[in-house]
Amino acid sequence: MMKTKGKRFIVQLGCGTDQHGHENDCTQAAQKAIKNAISNNCLTGLIEICNLTTPKELLGMKVHVKIGAPFPENINKEKVLKAIPFGEKSIEVVKGGLVAKGIQIEELGDSSDNMIICNAAVTVSVEID
Repeated sequence: MMKTKGKRFIVQLGCGTDQHGHENDCTQAAQKAIKNAISNNCLTGLIEICNLTTPKELLGMKVHVKIGAPFPENINKEKVLKAIPFGEKSIEVVKGGLVAKGIQIEELGDSSDNMIICNAAVTVSVEID
C-alpha cells in the first residue's frame, strides 16, 4: 500500500530485464524498470501547474515505487531507490514479474539461464494548496 500523502500527479509504468540471472537477484531488473518508467517524462506540470519552483519544493515531491519481482526477497531496496533521481522516496516490493529461460554464460558470472523481468509503477505525489 502506498504510504505517501498528497495528491497523485503521475503514475509511470516500466519494465526491466536482467538477462544474466545472477543468483536470481532482482535488483538490476528493478532498477531498469524504474529507469524505463521515468525515462520519457518531463514533469513540467510540477513547475507550471503546481508552482513548485524552488529546488527545495521539487525535492519534497513524494516518489513511491512499487516493484513486481519474481523473487521479491532477492532485491536490494536501497540500490533500487537510487534509480530515482530526487524526491522523498519509498518502495514496496511484491511478487510479480517474470522468469524466462535464456542462456548461461559463466564468463559473465551467470549462475543460471534465468532472465529476470521486473515491473515498476512509479507514483509521483505532491502537496498542493
